Amino acid sequence: MAGILTLGALGASLSVDAFAASLGKGAAERGSRWRDAVRVGVVFGFFEAITPAIGYFLGYMLNDRIAAYDHWVAFGLLFAVGAYMVREAIVGTDGSATEPSADASYWRLAATAIATSIDAAAVGISLALMDVNVWVACLIIGGITTIVATSGVMLGKHIGPYLGRYAGILGGFVLVAIGGSILFQHLTA
Repeated sequence: MAGILTLGALGASLSVDAFAASLGKGAAERGSRWRDAVRVGVVFGFFEAITPAIGYFLGYMLNDRIAAYDHWVAFGLLFAVGAYMVREAIVGTDGSATEPSADASYWRLAATAIATSIDAAAVGISLALMDVNVWVACLIIGGITTIVATSGVMLGKHIGPYLGRYAGILGGFVLVAIGGSILFQHLTA
């Protein structure tokens, strides 16, 4: 059960970039309907689900070479991704990199989804080091991102892009905390 909760927390923290982008999309397209919001959510969820699998298989191929210090690698990757998310949330306050324009095509939406899911590939490497079922992890991460991004579009209609910055900070701290937990478990075992 703790594995599912950890993957759920991981999925929630990885989805904050998609949430920030979908808030911006909802704020730009105030007339968004549920169908539009679900389409955005599915695109973000799909890319957020496949990038950890890519990172996982890269990490699996390198696992024999780094087994002795895998907990440090997992911590370092999660710390770096989390710190980067916090930095981007604090420094990148204009929102221009994550907000697709109102007339954005599907391809522009896909490009935005890919850009917001790059951090999930690094997390996928960490998943390989933790011996996690990658398919379950990808389904949980993708499902949570779909729900979060869909909600972000609808919320963006009403509250605008103000929460995106704070969501990014929270997501980054959650990733750092997960990395710290992994390190603590291995050092005290």
